[in-house]
Amino acid sequence: MPKYLFEASYTVEGVKGLIKEGGTSRRTNFETAVKGLGGSLESFYYVFGEDDVVGVLDMPDNVSIAALSLSVGASGAVSTSVRVLLTPEEIDAAVKKTTDYRAPGK
Repeated sequence: MPKYLFEASYTVEGVKGLIKEGGTSRRTNFETAVKGLGGSLESFYYVFGEDDVVGVLDMPDNVSIAALSLSVGASGAVSTSVRVLLTPEEIDAAVKKTTDYRAPGK
């Protein structure tokens, strides 16, 4: 199953909800949403800095992760960013593929 890195930042409304419900409650809620789309939550951490939450999850496909991201974003309490994670073996396979790409001006 493809792996994804998610990063999330709470809005003021989201921080108020976090204070009210607590961190483990928010993780459980997110994990339930992930499982409902056929995925699994590998890790979930609160962090200092530009983002408030980071983690890794497995999802069946890009459509499922898009559905999750849209649902979370539509809440208005959290903004998210999602990145596809590639294994070293996938990069090995990618570098073996050829393409006819030409850089601009060359």
